Amino acid sequence: MIFKKVILNSITIVAMLGLLLAANVNFAPAEANDGNSGRKIIVFQNGLSDLQKDEVIKKAGGEEIKNLNLVNAKAINVPSKAVLEKLNSNPLIARVDDDVVVEALAKPGSGSTQPSQVLPWGIDRIDAELVWPSGNTANPIKVAIVDTGISTGHPDLKDNIKGGINTINPTKSFNDDNGHGAHVAGIVAASNNSVGVVGAGSDIDLYGVKVLNRNGSGFLSDIIEGIEWSINNGMQVINMSLGTSSDVQSLHDAVALAKNAGVIVVAAAGNSGGPVIYPAAYPEVISVSATDQNNNIASWSSRGNEVDLAAPGVSIYSTYKGTSYKTLSGTSMAAPHVAGAAALVLNTPVGIYDANFNGKWDPDEVQTKLQDRAVDLGVAGFDSLYGWGLVNAYNAVQP
Repeated sequence: MIFKKVILNSITIVAMLGLLLAANVNFAPAEANDGNSGRKIIVFQNGLSDLQKDEVIKKAGGEEIKNLNLVNAKAINVPSKAVLEKLNSNPLIARVDDDVVVEALAKPGSGSTQPSQVLPWGIDRIDAELVWPSGNTANPIKVAIVDTGISTGHPDLKDNIKGGINTINPTKSFNDDNGHGAHVAGIVAASNNSVGVVGAGSDIDLYGVKVLNRNGSGFLSDIIEGIEWSINNGMQVINMSLGTSSDVQSLHDAVALAKNAGVIVVAAAGNSGGPVIYPAAYPEVISVSATDQNNNIASWSSRGNEVDLAAPGVSIYSTYKGTSYKTLSGTSMAAPHVAGAAALVLNTPVGIYDANFNGKWDPDEVQTKLQDRAVDLGVAGFDSLYGWGLVNAYNAVQP
C-alpha cells in the first residue's frame, strides 16, 4: 500500500547543500524574482482562447515568455509591482505562481576519461545485473531525464539516446553542457559495452529533456514544459534529480497530470538533511533518499514521511559531460537507480499487481511492487529515512 505523503508548506527557495559544481565552474543560478516582479506563471480560468490570454497579459503590461498548456498557463515576465497587481485582480486569471529557480541535486566529485568498463557499486547493490541474464534490459522502455540534458556524443550513452528537447531554448540542442544530466542518464542506462560503466537497464531508450542550464539551475516553467513534452511524447518514466523548497501549485498540477497520463515520476528527495523538497514531496512522485555503501542514510539526504524508497547515492561513478566519467554524490544519484528499476519492472508481466485489471502497469502498481520488494532498512517497515527500504531491481521483477 502506497504511503500517503505529507505536503510541506515551504515558501523560500534554498540554494541546496549539494548543488552540482562542474570542474572549476561556480554555480550562477538563474535570478529569482523578488515576489513583486520577475518571472511568473499565470494560470488562467478555463475556457479562454490563446488570443484572449495574450490580450490579458498585454493589457496588464506583462511580457510573455512561453506557453504552459499542460497547466493552462503562460510564463511571463512581470516588470513591476503595479503589473502584478493588475494580474492578481483580473477575474480571468485563476492564480499567479512564482516561476521559482530549481536546482540540480548533486555534490562535487572527481572525474576520469574512458576507463575499462566496471559495474558501479550502486547498480550492483540494487541487483540490476541479476536481471539481465533473463533478457530483460528494459528495452524499449522510454525514460525521460529531466535535467541539464544528456551528452549526445558520449560512447556509453549515444546508442540509447533516442531524442529530446531543450525547453530553455528549443532552437538549441539538448546536449548536456553541465554534466549532471549525463551522470544521471548513465545510472539509468549506460550501455553494456567495453568502456566506462553500465546502467540499471542497458538498453533503455533515453530522452534528454534539458530544463536546467550549464550551471545546473533553471526556472520552474521550463521544467513544467519538459513534463508536458514527456507526456506528449509517450515517456513511461520521468526522472527528476532536481528540486526546490517552494511548493508551487503549477508544479504539483504538472506531476499529477503526468501520473494521471500513466507516467511514473521519480524525484530526488533533496540534499539538505532536512525536509523533502519538491517535486519529491508530492504524493504523485516516488521520492528517493540516498544511502552509502554500508546501507546507511547519507547525513545530507533529506528525510521525512514523503520518502518512498532509498537507493545508492554516495560516491556514484557514472558518465559525465562530453565523453568523460565522474564520481558524484547526492539524492540526484539515488533517484535514477529507482527510475532504472521501474523501467525493468515495466518490462515484466503485471501479474497479481494488476489492481486496475487492465492488463498493464500503472504508476501506483509499479510503485507498490518496488516498495513491496525493497530491502527493509532502519526500523522495521516504513520509516522517514529509507521509506519502504532499499530498492532491489531483481526482487522487483520476480512474479
